[in-house]
Amino acid sequence: MSAPLDIEGPAAPPRSNGELVFAEPWESRAFGMAVSLYQAGAFTWPEFRAALIARITAWETTSAPKESYNYYRLWLAALEDVLVRRCAVSPDEVTARTRALARRPSGHDHRDADPVTGRADAP
Repeated sequence: MSAPLDIEGPAAPPRSNGELVFAEPWESRAFGMAVSLYQAGAFTWPEFRAALIARITAWETTSAPKESYNYYRLWLAALEDVLVRRCAVSPDEVTARTRALARRPSGHDHRDADPVTGRADAP
């Protein structure tokens, strides 16, 4: 079962020559995470799509005039919304994980880190 991605409209992911476009590695990871969770039955695609459109609409109505649009930040926020709504993760867990990831130094080697704290494992 593949995710029924929109080709046009507000929920359609960025494309170039028909191919999905990711500006940063985290964007492709966020995309893959949402699709994998959908395929695993964690939520329905219409549920995720509605959350994504709600996030896009909220950004359009509340963003500052010069604030740059980042589709995948809204994609990730929509995924968080759906998972919190489904009680798959709590808002506090999302906040704690976000803070742990933000504390990681630039160039951090993800393979050697504790997934919760973000600290490198002891040798």
